[in-house]
Amino acid sequence: MKIIIAGAGEVGFHLAKLLSYESQEITLIDTSKESLAHADTHLDIKVIKGDATSIAILKDARVESSDLVIGVTASETTNITVCVLSKQLGAKRTIARISNTEFITNKDELGFTKFGIDELISPEALAASEIELSLKQSSFDDNYEFEDGALTMAGLTLSKEALFVGKTVKEAAQIFPEIHFVPIAIQRAGTQYTLIPRGNTKFKKGDNVVFITSEGGGEELCKLTGKVNKEIKNVMILGGSQIGFKTARDLSAKGFNVKLLERNKERAFDLADELPNVLVINSDGRKVDILDEEGLSNMDAFIAVGDNSETNIMSCLVAKSKGVGKSIALVENMDYFELSHSIGIDTLINKKLLAANNIFRYIRKGEVVAMTKLSNMNAELLEFEVKATSAICNKVIKQIDFPRSAIIGGVIRNGVGLTALGDFKIQEGDRVVVCSLLRSIKGVEKLFL
Repeated sequence: MKIIIAGAGEVGFHLAKLLSYESQEITLIDTSKESLAHADTHLDIKVIKGDATSIAILKDARVESSDLVIGVTASETTNITVCVLSKQLGAKRTIARISNTEFITNKDELGFTKFGIDELISPEALAASEIELSLKQSSFDDNYEFEDGALTMAGLTLSKEALFVGKTVKEAAQIFPEIHFVPIAIQRAGTQYTLIPRGNTKFKKGDNVVFITSEGGGEELCKLTGKVNKEIKNVMILGGSQIGFKTARDLSAKGFNVKLLERNKERAFDLADELPNVLVINSDGRKVDILDEEGLSNMDAFIAVGDNSETNIMSCLVAKSKGVGKSIALVENMDYFELSHSIGIDTLINKKLLAANNIFRYIRKGEVVAMTKLSNMNAELLEFEVKATSAICNKVIKQIDFPRSAIIGGVIRNGVGLTALGDFKIQEGDRVVVCSLLRSIKGVEKLFL
């Protein structure tokens, strides 16, 4: 695919990096010579210095033959303009990064597609949603919902209390035949190696395992692994950023008791006006004594979404030392993100990765409805819609020539999530959730064309 990215900031550079690994033809446009020089040096892509809203610049990037144009500059106005112009000049599909989530909420009413914008994304809104889901599934390290929870991805580390440790997948299925979850990926303790489990794969203590669960599967998984899905009611948020604001607003609207710490006095007063149901405190939450004064030890969850990744991580570690059950940190450094299971923090959130996941489904072939990359694993989780022409249609799963390094985790049929085993027959209109190592994605895609 020929892809143009407007904006060489954090999100743009990270997208260009991931897409270049996929051997896509990438052109990156930005006004910053320094940002482009860094991208040009480190990535196998074409860079163009200039204003992405310039028609001449877009033509220089050969926008008329582009498959996808992505506007991810710091200005939502620029991103919208780039997409509108690009569509008029012949781009097949456009995606604009925006900060005003009202645009997303009312996109059908406003008719953005008529303007030439196919999709709107907000990394901040995605991060806030990710945080809310992590609180909802508090016992799991990693979460993702398909079709509003019809199927849910749940990641956790197996302790010795897990009832199926030491047993193979097949043995566990025989002992617990009525379960509503399926293991789809395993990373052995102390390794970076990801394997797709088969019937003879044995569960081991310390395994980082990702499951797909249907309704009720989360509770079953907690019981069998010795986890406790504690109810979270009292939440403390460090940082009044856009993510902090959106998280506080959404959580308070759902009945959580939210306390937000913001050290900038003017920003704190603005937040207090906008969030009447949130206790906003003008205080430097980076200091341990202040966190103690504000009742940190009485919190069920602590969320650090300040501007500094290191501060967010250290604050969460302090919270864990004070007995807070759930800690969530926003990190921009991908090296930190990949250490999530060894740092000691329950959940790490990365805006760049969330935005990339949201955009990546437009790169994949077949009717990809949703997609996420598994944290710290060399694998992707994709939701495909089955067409009448799909090679997988009207076939029983065990008869499908499926790549060995990929697995069907579940199927959503008429809005209901199902854990699909070998005798399950795939039908037109089904939405199939597949976990695949990166090397097998092309083989999986072919089954859904």
